[in-house]
Amino acid sequence: MRQNVYDERGPVAMTSNPSNSPNDDEAPKDPLAELLAKLMGGQAGAGVDPAELAKAAGLPNDPNLLAQMFQQVQAMMSASSEGPVNWQLAHENARRVAASSADPSVTASQSREVDEALRLADLWLDPVTDLPSAGLIGRAWSRAEWVEETLGTWKRLTEPVANSVAFALSSALTEQMPEEMKAMMGSAASMLQNMGGALFGMQLGQAIGALAGEVVSSTDIGIPLADLQMALLPANVAKFGEGLDLPEQEVRLFLAVREAAHARLFVHVPWLRGYLLGTIESYARGIHIDMSRIEDLARDLDPSNPEGIQAALSEGVFMPQRTPEQDAALAKLETALALVEGWVDELTAAATANLPSSAALRETVRRRRATGGPAEHAFASLVGLELRPRRLRDAAALWAHLLQDRGISGRDALWQHPDLLPTPEDLDDPAGFGKRRELLDASDSEVDAALQKLLSGDFDQKPGDTEPGRSEDSGSEDGGHDDGGRNPGDGGTSPEA
Repeated sequence: MRQNVYDERGPVAMTSNPSNSPNDDEAPKDPLAELLAKLMGGQAGAGVDPAELAKAAGLPNDPNLLAQMFQQVQAMMSASSEGPVNWQLAHENARRVAASSADPSVTASQSREVDEALRLADLWLDPVTDLPSAGLIGRAWSRAEWVEETLGTWKRLTEPVANSVAFALSSALTEQMPEEMKAMMGSAASMLQNMGGALFGMQLGQAIGALAGEVVSSTDIGIPLADLQMALLPANVAKFGEGLDLPEQEVRLFLAVREAAHARLFVHVPWLRGYLLGTIESYARGIHIDMSRIEDLARDLDPSNPEGIQAALSEGVFMPQRTPEQDAALAKLETALALVEGWVDELTAAATANLPSSAALRETVRRRRATGGPAEHAFASLVGLELRPRRLRDAAALWAHLLQDRGISGRDALWQHPDLLPTPEDLDDPAGFGKRRELLDASDSEVDAALQKLLSGDFDQKPGDTEPGRSEDSGSEDGGHDDGGRNPGDGGTSPEA
């Protein structure tokens, strides 16, 4: 089918493209490939192999999957969108990537094993914490189900930066487009407006789908991605245990205890989920895309070099230096994540003390959380944010000290309000927490006492002075003379008769 477009010489057919290679004379070219080649700096007439573009974006190199994906991208670009990012494309790509490796449906046997493990985990946690059971039904999820249950939270966390990337890419591509291309686009300008969102959506879906192949539970990365849910992923639990030479039942039970501990914390500390997600959103809202770097990418990269495109996207080329406000939000987030993971780490160790493999599994989880997996690194590069508890060991040591110093009730009572939580200084010096908190409590008491005196009219009374209305010499309640002959309310001026 012939399709006419217009250049400076008039209508030309797009059924074939001239090329330096005679073998390409009869090969039809994909209009999307031609457009991407021109927009991203390739020579006019140089086509982009969809398989190579997929390789550059880190997508699966399956011809059927790629054909479906590019059909969706073309449909998306030709249709209007409710926002700058096509979340449907991110969703479908995440599902596709999650299913690209073996993702069998959860069997009845696996569901029963997960349910039993989470029930037993709850029983083991009862003696080691004051927080009661979460009262949630344990679930066994496939990787695709994890995507479905968590995508809404991912959207909430990434939408600010996704919008910034989409607008920045659209602006940069428009600026870099040759004048003849701008004239040719005409009414198709809406396609460009959605191109940035399409690229970001594909990358985000790729990162989420890859994470689905690594996480072992609904709270594995330290934040409650699925609100009021308690679940394990049997396929990933089995993958986690590979090479450890430990009984699968013990691995599943240990991870179930961690999941149940997270569930208790997020259910019975209702402010905590909003605190964590709000801190992440505050960080993301402060991201301003580096337009100069995007312009360089659009101008300099050669689409025939997929490794160059892959490197640019995977290294987070769009992320500029952080602002002071972002640094503060990041420090707040890292401390909160460390406190959550440290508390869960300590409770799990105490609850599984009689499990033979507990110590080995605890160290494995610690190292895994400290370093992060490949998918977690990909997500961090994409949105400029790492969700790793860098000070997990320090936080665990602090919670262990608080247990000895205050007992279970005193330790867990610190979750009652965000103002009560330990600070980075407490992570540096766990032994000094009690003294610092005593000084803080004493300071608060002094403020309360001063406020009470102010409200009662006694703010200027000196220590040792007789309270108004009770002096044996004054004879009145509104201020007679004290022993020094001074009126406490007027700085020494004699009272009027």
